[in-house]
Amino acid sequence: MASWLPETLYETVGQGPAPSKDYYQLLVTRSQQIALVFGRRTLDYVFNLCKGKFDFLERLSDSLLLHIIAYLDLEDVARLSLTSRRFAKLCKSDVLWEQIVQSACGTITPDMRTLAEDMGWRQMFFTNKLQLQRQLRKRRQRQGSQQQVTL
Repeated sequence: MASWLPETLYETVGQGPAPSKDYYQLLVTRSQQIALVFGRRTLDYVFNLCKGKFDFLERLSDSLLLHIIAYLDLEDVARLSLTSRRFAKLCKSDVLWEQIVQSACGTITPDMRTLAEDMGWRQMFFTNKLQLQRQLRKRRQRQGSQQQVTL
């Protein structure tokens, strides 16, 4: 069956920026259909690279971004989480909130660590200090009663 689409859907040729100045060519034909194979996001990313539109944040690893986000104020973390799905996931991650709790508290006791693993680091950060002490006391009582039962 004949197609109304031309064989070449998109073509761009150029030279990259200094210092590499590499030559590039992107040719999308009917037979390739990059969007179907790799997804629309990858195709858009490649088109933007060819047009010289670089998103350097997209290229940074999650661990590096988490390290950078840990230095932000809490209001800025909240605003950043609204910008994209990736940043929303990073801003809600336990790895980030563990770093924030560590910087706020200085030292984290083993009891605090087990409590945070149960309830989540973010929840622990926003919980009242008295509530945390109460939860730690209940946890110790439960552990003590379990040890007495096993003896």
